[in-house]
Amino acid sequence: MEQLQVEAMPPERIRYRCTRLQRVLPVLPLLVVVAGTRVVDWVTWKLAGSEIAESLGTWAALPLVLLILGQYFGVTLTESTAIVHSLRRRTIRWSNVQAVRVERFRGTQTVVIYEAGGRRTRLQAPITGFLSWDREFEEKFRTIDRWWLDHRGPDWTPVLLPGAQRSDPLAPDGNPFASPA
Repeated sequence: MEQLQVEAMPPERIRYRCTRLQRVLPVLPLLVVVAGTRVVDWVTWKLAGSEIAESLGTWAALPLVLLILGQYFGVTLTESTAIVHSLRRRTIRWSNVQAVRVERFRGTQTVVIYEAGGRRTRLQAPITGFLSWDREFEEKFRTIDRWWLDHRGPDWTPVLLPGAQRSDPLAPDGNPFASPA
């Protein structure tokens, strides 16, 4: 019985990061091109064996570095804030969030957080696209959206953002930035 109560309690925080493939994929085409040119140089006797080993070792280490460094990027959901981890760490209070949306950007779908001051924050994870597919993207988006709805507080009021487009049909409650859920 005790174990059932522990499982029913919601987590205190949730962390989303890019998948391993999403972290390494951007450098793979470059890795293939560089490795291919080095092999061609070696076959035509333009490079010595030690030069090939050094350059291939350097380029082979790059995906490993991206795997390690890429674990930092993402978003952490807490009861009062969304902590966005990118080059700079940024904390967004749920009470300041006006909407959580999915938007297309460079052939991928990303989660975007709209704040009361008009600022948009595109999250680096979760993300999904043609070569960076995340099967759980929709579920992750729904979790972020539900987390915001559950933790924004009873005093939360919608604010019409400065750049809001009024040509879109309004949500049933009249808020153009209301969650689709």
